[in-house]
Order: sequence, then C-alpha cells, then structure tokens
Amino acid sequence: MALALDGKVAIITGGASGVGLGIAQEFIDEGATVIITDLQQRALDDAVKKIGGNCTGIVADVTRSADMEAAYREIESLHGRVDIVVANAGIGAHAPLGHITEEQFDRTFNVNAKGVLFTVQPALRLLPRSGAVVIIASTATIEPPQGMSMYGGAKAAIRCFVRAWIQDVKGSGVRMNILSPGAVDTESLRSAMGMVRTPEEVDAAVRQMGEGNPIGRIADPREIGKAAVFLSSGASSFVTGVELFVDGGMAQV
Repeated sequence: MALALDGKVAIITGGASGVGLGIAQEFIDEGATVIITDLQQRALDDAVKKIGGNCTGIVADVTRSADMEAAYREIESLHGRVDIVVANAGIGAHAPLGHITEEQFDRTFNVNAKGVLFTVQPALRLLPRSGAVVIIASTATIEPPQGMSMYGGAKAAIRCFVRAWIQDVKGSGVRMNILSPGAVDTESLRSAMGMVRTPEEVDAAVRQMGEGNPIGRIADPREIGKAAVFLSSGASSFVTGVELFVDGGMAQV
C-alpha cells in the first residue's frame, strides 16, 4: 500500500511531546523522514526513541530566529530540502483581564505567534513546489475560554498570518493551512490535572471534558497527526488557506 508521505522530509516544532509527538508518529508511519525540534536534548532523545523510524531531533527555540535558521541549515546539509513544515510549538497562559502581566503576554505571543513566523519564513527557500505548511492553532481562535485571551489572541493572529501568506507565496506551489484541535488527551494535560487529583480522578475529569463533545470524548494526539498527514499530503493538493477544526465538532455546536 502506498504511504501518504513516502519520501517526504518534514520538520515538526515542539515535537518531543503531546500533539507534536503524535504528529511525528503518524508522519513516520506514513513514510516521512522526520526532524523534530524542542528545547531540551534529553526530551528530544526520549522522543526520537519513542517515535522510531527515520527520526532525528534538533534543539531549537522557535522564538530565536538564529536557532531556526541553524536548524534549517542542518536539514539542508542532510537532506537538501524540506517538504513539510509543521509549526506546532506553543504554550498556554491563563489570566483574566486585569491580571495579565507583561511577561505573560510577551511569552505567549513570542512562542505562539513570533515562533510561527520564525518557523515558516526561513523554510521558504527549501520548500519545493509541492511543499506544505501546517500550523497548529486551536479552537480558541473562535471560542477562547474565559481567562485565555492571550492564548486565543495569539492563535487567532496566526490564522490571519495564513490568510496573508498564501497571497505572498502565490505561484510557488506551496500550500499553507491551519489545523485547530480542541482538547487533546496528552501527558501534559494529565500531569496538570494530576497536581490536584488522584489518577482515578484524572481519568474521570478527562472523560467529563469529552461529554459535551458531539463525538463524546476528547482527541488522542495521533488523531491530530492523521489530520496533519492529510493537510501535508497529495490528498489535499487543492486545499490552502483553510482552518481545519479537529475537535469532534465541539466548535460547531
């Protein structure tokens, strides 16, 4: 059976855990050569072992242009090109209006907005005509939870980026799309819940999170990966500039 990403070279930022890890695992299963980036070498080493296949890790901070330029130079020296860019690295900050600090604002927008720019812009010279860019946003672009204006605002900013960028790259053949998950059952989600709950209570809380969802549960990271494979493959060859919600229908009801 033909693999959707056979022979493709992909970079996934924030790929050592959570959604990024799930995307990397799906890409490997579909035949891609995968480079993941993250902040810590140990986390990358652990993730590379878990992912298996043709996967390598590069320490890079998406908020530092020099780091991302260096990462792409390394990829160029090894592979000569990059076919797929997945701008996944992101953080969330929770604070209601009246309690938002300058440090929180700067950190949230630096990672979630500036980090996307620094991930995509230096990749342009290495992307072929069939190149694909997938940017991980969130249902918070249209339904920001209370206290998450910074996170929702930064994710909405990158939605605007893509609307403009598809015009900037017109004629290049490069496609750019947004993938917006809802709640995802990640280790970090469970760890955060586990700070104030027992393991049994965490399981119950995760189930409760999915009860209002039309599908009746929250997503597994690999399901976000499957959607990223679609947006990166020839199956979506005439799809660009969209925001694909992968949230079990939650944002639609």
